[in-house]
Amino acid sequence: MKTLAAARFALLILCFALPISSSMAGELSAVINGKSFHLGASEDWNEDNYGLGLEYEFASQSRWKSRLMANGFRDSSDDMSYMAGGGLHRNLFATDRLRGFYVDAGINAFLMTRKDVNDNKPFPGIVPSLTVGNQYAGINLTYLPRQAVEKFYDTQMTDESMSGILFLQFKVNFGPRSGAD
Repeated sequence: MKTLAAARFALLILCFALPISSSMAGELSAVINGKSFHLGASEDWNEDNYGLGLEYEFASQSRWKSRLMANGFRDSSDDMSYMAGGGLHRNLFATDRLRGFYVDAGINAFLMTRKDVNDNKPFPGIVPSLTVGNQYAGINLTYLPRQAVEKFYDTQMTDESMSGILFLQFKVNFGPRSGAD
């Protein structure tokens, strides 16, 4: 029931965000959380990480892009997790072809809640990120290496064979992507 309520809430936010997105200077996108890959895992983790969120990229005339993001999704333990944060990304490649195809790479910092980490109390995180897309849609890919979990959270992963986690999101832009000069 909580999942359905969270999905309805996210849908309501999107309905209000859509009309105002054209008046904003940056780019607003709906984020659809989808899939994770637990690299080398011997345990059976939930890799269907369904959920919804929003991402806002501030308008910029440089190759550097700042982003704000918030979303909720089913985590690896099949519990609801929520995160909010920001990112700094650099445009690595852009072309007018393929409807404005681009590749950005950067880092995202956030606060997150997880039932199995601190009993849903917010904790900080930071992950490298890659985005590939065009003016209409894109794919966000983040990577959480095992060493980061053990160093930053002073904890051991419960699956000793896992080397890291890849996480995929699909995003749909509400308006054309702003370009750099």
